[in-house]
Amino acid sequence: MTDTTPSPTRTPPGSAKPVHITVTGAAGQIGYSLLFRIASGQLLGEDRSVVLRLVEIEPAMKSLEGVVMELEDCAFPLLAGVETTTNLAKGFDGASWALLVGSVPRKAGMERKELLGINGGIFKPQGRAIAENAAPDVRVLVVGNPCNTNCLIARSNAPEVPPERFFAMMRLDENRARAQLAQRAGVSVAAVSNMAILGNHSSTQYPDFENARIAGRPATEVIADPVWFSDTFIPTVQRRGAAIIEARGLSSAASAANAAVDAVVSIRTPTPAGDWTSLSVVSGGEYGVPEGLQFGFPVRTDGSTWTVVEGLSHSEPARERIKLTIDELVAERDEVADLLT
Repeated sequence: MTDTTPSPTRTPPGSAKPVHITVTGAAGQIGYSLLFRIASGQLLGEDRSVVLRLVEIEPAMKSLEGVVMELEDCAFPLLAGVETTTNLAKGFDGASWALLVGSVPRKAGMERKELLGINGGIFKPQGRAIAENAAPDVRVLVVGNPCNTNCLIARSNAPEVPPERFFAMMRLDENRARAQLAQRAGVSVAAVSNMAILGNHSSTQYPDFENARIAGRPATEVIADPVWFSDTFIPTVQRRGAAIIEARGLSSAASAANAAVDAVVSIRTPTPAGDWTSLSVVSGGEYGVPEGLQFGFPVRTDGSTWTVVEGLSHSEPARERIKLTIDELVAERDEVADLLT
């Protein structure tokens, strides 16, 4: 396996000790869109320098070399160093954040069980490498799909790391839902709050419009059109990824990278009063979800710990949709049972 010589680590004047951030699949489309935003300070703030630890497979190392050249050419003041490697132990060494972006996409004719098995072979060793090499305060965001179950696999294989430190990304779905509500209501996206995505990052997810708010009012009052919610809003959000692939010929990249940044910011900073965000976290049994499942919930954080927002009411059709996404995640868990410890 090939490793490149790391660039010198430096601490910019007036900055705290650099935070090490691991990104897997760093030369891929999402990784490429993500790295420059991390290096510019958008992930951890403009007062924190970072060291990027970039993990790739051997065939992508040449491409990654070019990405590093571009990072250097940007002359980011907060970028204290870059290391590229194919070695997981080196890649996660001292990392306080691990963004697991790289995964194998589903190809034509591939069964979901096959996809889960292939990606399990990626995320199982990554979980062990995180447990054995990352910093004691490591937090993990899984972006690579199927992200909920990939996160479950990584988490299960890193029992030394508290399970509440593992997250799978639901923020892309939340952002899509907020944009759809804003467009329909004719308002800024900033006016939309309390928009949670429950369940799996898949076509079974439930965008919980019943508890969403627009300019402080219930979304269902601002948009008094139940048929639009059931026949347009929900399927648009659920199938947005497929629609982008059909239109673009490629899967979401910039929007996924943007959502990863949003997700990390929502984890490390307090949630605005009265609002919540969408994160896939380990279930404690909330809303009837089996304990231990990696499930999308409405979540509030104080910047260091998080809690699931409980007590939200759902109509019978909503409960049916939530059960559907629970059943899918339980089936996925069962299909990868041999990869869980």
